[in-house]
Amino acid sequence: MKRRVEAKREKPGFRFVRSIVAELRKVVWPSRQETIRLTVIVLIVTVVIAMMLGVIDLAFAELVEILIIR
Repeated sequence: MKRRVEAKREKPGFRFVRSIVAELRKVVWPSRQETIRLTVIVLIVTVVIAMMLGVIDLAFAELVEILIIR
C-alpha cells in the first residue's frame, strides 16, 4: 500500500527516467571487438558506395557535357 502512495507522489518525469534505466539494463551491449569489426565494415561499405556514386556522377557529368556541346 505504501508503494502506491509513493508512486502517486512521484513526479511523472522520474517515472519516465526510471523506465529508461530499466530498459537500458535489458540491452545486450556488443563487445569491444564486435564494435570495432562492425565499425570497420560500415566504413568500408561507405567508401565503396561513395566511390560508386562518384563514378556515376562523373559519367552523368560527361554525358550532359556531350549533349550540351553537340
